Amino acid sequence: MNKIKNIIFDFGGVILDIDYHAVINGFRKLGIENFEDQYSKLVQSHLFDEFEKGMITASEFRKRINDISAFPLSDQQIDRAWNSILIDLPEENVSFLNGLKENYNLFLLSNTNAIHEPAFTELIQNKFGENVLQKVFDGIYFSHHLKMRKPDPEIYRYVLKENNLLAEETLFVDDSPQHIEGAKKIGLQTFYFEKGKKLQDIF
Repeated sequence: MNKIKNIIFDFGGVILDIDYHAVINGFRKLGIENFEDQYSKLVQSHLFDEFEKGMITASEFRKRINDISAFPLSDQQIDRAWNSILIDLPEENVSFLNGLKENYNLFLLSNTNAIHEPAFTELIQNKFGENVLQKVFDGIYFSHHLKMRKPDPEIYRYVLKENNLLAEETLFVDDSPQHIEGAKKIGLQTFYFEKGKKLQDIF
Protein backbone atom coordinates (compact mmCIF):
# COMPACT_ATOMS: atom_id res chain seq x y z
CA MET A 1 0.00 0.00 0.00
CA ASN A 2 2.95 2.38 0.40
CA LYS A 3 3.10 2.63 -3.42
CA ILE A 4 -0.61 3.32 -3.82
CA LYS A 5 -1.70 6.88 -4.57
CA ASN A 6 -5.14 6.23 -6.05
CA ILE A 7 -8.04 3.90 -5.24
CA ILE A 8 -10.84 2.99 -7.65
CA PHE A 9 -13.87 1.55 -5.87
CA ASP A 10 -16.72 -0.52 -7.18
CA PHE A 11 -20.06 0.73 -5.87
CA GLY A 12 -22.68 -1.97 -5.27
CA GLY A 13 -21.49 -4.67 -2.88
CA VAL A 14 -18.49 -2.61 -1.74
CA ILE A 15 -19.76 0.83 -0.76
CA LEU A 16 -23.50 0.47 -1.30
CA ASP A 17 -25.24 -2.52 0.30
CA ILE A 18 -27.09 -4.56 -2.34
CA ASP A 19 -29.06 -7.81 -2.36
CA TYR A 20 -29.15 -9.99 -5.48
CA HIS A 21 -31.67 -12.30 -3.81
CA ALA A 22 -34.11 -9.40 -3.38
CA VAL A 23 -34.15 -8.59 -7.08
CA ILE A 24 -34.43 -12.26 -8.04
CA ASN A 25 -37.35 -12.72 -5.63
CA GLY A 26 -38.90 -9.48 -6.83
CA PHE A 27 -39.06 -10.67 -10.42
CA ARG A 28 -40.09 -14.17 -9.39
CA LYS A 29 -43.16 -12.63 -7.76
CA LEU A 30 -43.88 -10.96 -11.09
CA GLY A 31 -43.89 -14.29 -12.88
CA ILE A 32 -40.28 -14.51 -14.10
CA GLU A 33 -39.25 -17.77 -12.45
CA ASN A 34 -35.73 -18.09 -13.88
CA PHE A 35 -34.54 -14.52 -13.38
CA GLU A 36 -31.31 -15.72 -11.72
CA ASP A 37 -30.41 -17.43 -15.01
CA GLN A 38 -30.63 -14.02 -16.68
CA TYR A 39 -28.96 -11.89 -14.00
CA SER A 40 -26.59 -12.63 -11.10
CA LYS A 41 -23.38 -11.37 -9.52
CA LEU A 42 -21.23 -13.60 -11.72
CA VAL A 43 -23.09 -13.78 -15.03
CA GLN A 44 -25.82 -11.93 -16.89
CA SER A 45 -27.53 -12.08 -20.27
CA HIS A 46 -26.92 -9.69 -23.17
CA LEU A 47 -29.99 -7.70 -22.13
CA PHE A 48 -28.32 -6.55 -18.92
CA ASP A 49 -24.95 -6.05 -20.58
CA GLU A 50 -26.61 -3.79 -23.17
CA PHE A 51 -28.50 -1.86 -20.50
CA GLU A 52 -25.38 -1.32 -18.40
CA LYS A 53 -23.52 -0.12 -21.49
CA GLY A 54 -26.27 2.37 -22.28
CA MET A 55 -26.93 0.63 -25.60
CA ILE A 56 -30.66 0.43 -24.88
CA THR A 57 -32.97 2.86 -23.09
CA ALA A 58 -34.91 2.24 -19.90
CA SER A 59 -38.07 1.92 -22.01
CA GLU A 60 -36.48 -0.74 -24.22
CA PHE A 61 -35.22 -2.58 -21.12
CA ARG A 62 -38.73 -2.65 -19.67
CA LYS A 63 -40.16 -3.85 -22.98
CA ARG A 64 -37.71 -6.73 -23.13
CA ILE A 65 -38.39 -7.66 -19.51
CA ASN A 66 -42.05 -7.84 -20.50
CA ASP A 67 -41.09 -10.12 -23.37
CA ILE A 68 -39.81 -12.75 -20.92
CA SER A 69 -42.59 -12.24 -18.37
CA ALA A 70 -45.53 -14.62 -18.04
CA PHE A 71 -47.95 -11.68 -18.05
CA PRO A 72 -47.86 -7.91 -18.80
CA LEU A 73 -46.02 -5.78 -16.28
CA SER A 74 -46.24 -2.03 -15.69
CA ASP A 75 -43.19 0.23 -15.71
CA GLN A 76 -43.68 0.73 -11.97
CA GLN A 77 -43.71 -3.01 -11.26
CA ILE A 78 -40.52 -3.56 -13.23
CA ASP A 79 -38.72 -0.59 -11.67
CA ARG A 80 -39.76 -1.61 -8.17
CA ALA A 81 -38.46 -5.16 -8.62
CA TRP A 82 -35.30 -4.01 -10.40
CA ASN A 83 -34.50 -1.39 -7.75
CA SER A 84 -35.11 -3.80 -4.86
CA ILE A 85 -31.44 -4.78 -5.19
CA LEU A 86 -30.47 -1.37 -3.74
CA ILE A 87 -30.44 -1.52 0.06
CA ASP A 88 -28.43 1.18 1.87
CA LEU A 89 -25.33 3.36 1.92
CA PRO A 90 -23.91 2.88 5.45
CA GLU A 91 -22.77 6.05 7.20
CA GLU A 92 -19.61 4.27 8.37
CA ASN A 93 -18.60 3.75 4.73
CA VAL A 94 -18.96 7.45 3.97
CA SER A 95 -16.97 8.38 7.07
CA PHE A 96 -14.22 5.94 6.19
CA LEU A 97 -13.97 7.21 2.62
CA ASN A 98 -13.78 10.80 3.85
CA GLY A 99 -10.80 9.74 5.99
CA LEU A 100 -9.12 8.08 3.00
CA LYS A 101 -9.37 11.30 1.01
CA GLU A 102 -6.60 12.75 3.16
CA ASN A 103 -4.08 10.31 1.68
CA TYR A 104 -5.48 8.97 -1.60
CA ASN A 105 -7.24 10.10 -4.75
CA LEU A 106 -10.59 8.30 -4.77
CA PHE A 107 -12.66 7.22 -7.77
CA LEU A 108 -15.91 5.34 -8.26
CA LEU A 109 -16.37 2.91 -11.16
CA SER A 110 -19.68 1.10 -11.35
CA ASN A 111 -21.57 -1.09 -13.79
CA THR A 112 -25.00 0.44 -13.46
CA ASN A 113 -27.90 1.67 -15.57
CA ALA A 114 -30.46 4.38 -16.23
CA ILE A 115 -33.02 2.98 -13.77
CA HIS A 116 -30.68 2.27 -10.87
CA GLU A 117 -28.82 5.59 -10.98
CA PRO A 118 -31.79 7.86 -10.12
CA ALA A 119 -32.99 5.31 -7.56
CA PHE A 120 -29.75 5.12 -5.58
CA THR A 121 -29.23 8.88 -5.95
CA GLU A 122 -32.62 9.45 -4.33
CA LEU A 123 -31.81 6.89 -1.62
CA ILE A 124 -28.56 8.72 -0.80
CA GLN A 125 -30.09 12.19 -0.87
CA ASN A 126 -32.95 11.10 1.40
CA LYS A 127 -30.50 9.68 3.93
CA PHE A 128 -27.76 12.32 3.87
CA GLY A 129 -29.59 15.40 2.60
CA GLU A 130 -27.22 15.59 -0.38
CA ASN A 131 -25.41 13.40 -2.88
CA VAL A 132 -22.38 12.62 -0.73
CA LEU A 133 -20.75 10.67 -3.56
CA GLN A 134 -19.91 13.93 -5.31
CA LYS A 135 -18.01 15.14 -2.23
CA VAL A 136 -16.24 11.87 -1.49
CA PHE A 137 -14.90 10.98 -4.94
CA ASP A 138 -12.55 12.83 -7.26
CA GLY A 139 -14.24 11.15 -10.21
CA ILE A 140 -17.42 9.11 -10.68
CA TYR A 141 -17.80 6.76 -13.64
CA PHE A 142 -20.98 4.86 -14.49
CA SER A 143 -20.93 2.27 -17.25
CA HIS A 144 -24.12 3.38 -19.00
CA HIS A 145 -22.67 6.86 -19.52
CA LEU A 146 -19.36 5.52 -20.84
CA LYS A 147 -20.90 2.92 -23.22
CA MET A 148 -18.61 0.26 -21.76
CA ARG A 149 -18.56 -1.90 -18.65
CA LYS A 150 -16.31 -3.94 -16.42
CA PRO A 151 -14.47 -6.27 -16.98
CA ASP A 152 -13.70 -4.86 -20.46
CA PRO A 153 -10.11 -3.48 -20.34
CA GLU A 154 -11.06 -0.21 -22.04
CA ILE A 155 -13.16 1.02 -19.11
CA TYR A 156 -10.25 0.73 -16.68
CA ARG A 157 -7.90 2.39 -19.17
CA TYR A 158 -10.41 5.20 -19.64
CA VAL A 159 -10.43 6.08 -15.92
CA LEU A 160 -6.64 5.93 -15.75
CA LYS A 161 -6.15 8.13 -18.82
CA GLU A 162 -8.88 10.59 -17.82
CA ASN A 163 -7.11 11.27 -14.52
CA ASN A 164 -3.45 10.75 -15.52
CA LEU A 165 -3.11 7.77 -13.19
CA LEU A 166 -0.45 5.06 -13.32
CA ALA A 167 -1.83 1.53 -13.05
CA GLU A 168 0.92 0.41 -10.67
CA GLU A 169 0.02 3.27 -8.30
CA THR A 170 -3.70 2.52 -8.41
CA LEU A 171 -5.66 0.02 -6.33
CA PHE A 172 -8.92 -1.38 -7.71
CA VAL A 173 -11.48 -2.73 -5.21
CA ASP A 174 -14.40 -4.88 -6.40
CA ASP A 175 -16.58 -7.73 -5.13
CA SER A 176 -16.84 -9.56 -8.49
CA PRO A 177 -13.91 -11.87 -9.35
CA GLN A 178 -14.32 -11.34 -13.10
CA HIS A 179 -13.91 -7.58 -12.63
CA ILE A 180 -10.79 -8.13 -10.54
CA GLU A 181 -9.31 -10.29 -13.29
CA GLY A 182 -10.08 -7.63 -15.89
CA ALA A 183 -8.29 -5.01 -13.81
CA LYS A 184 -5.24 -7.23 -13.33
CA LYS A 185 -4.88 -7.60 -17.09
CA ILE A 186 -4.06 -3.89 -17.46
CA GLY A 187 -1.69 -3.82 -14.49
CA LEU A 188 -3.92 -2.42 -11.74
CA GLN A 189 -3.28 -3.44 -8.15
CA THR A 190 -6.39 -5.22 -6.87
CA PHE A 191 -8.28 -6.13 -3.73
CA TYR A 192 -11.08 -8.72 -3.97
CA PHE A 193 -13.81 -7.52 -1.63
CA GLU A 194 -15.35 -10.78 -0.42
CA LYS A 195 -18.78 -10.94 1.16
CA GLY A 196 -18.68 -10.04 4.83
CA LYS A 197 -15.70 -7.74 4.53
CA LYS A 198 -15.65 -4.07 5.51
CA LEU A 199 -13.81 -1.23 3.82
CA GLN A 200 -11.37 -1.09 6.72
CA ASP A 201 -10.25 -4.64 5.84
CA ILE A 202 -8.51 -3.28 2.73
CA PHE A 203 -5.84 -1.88 5.03
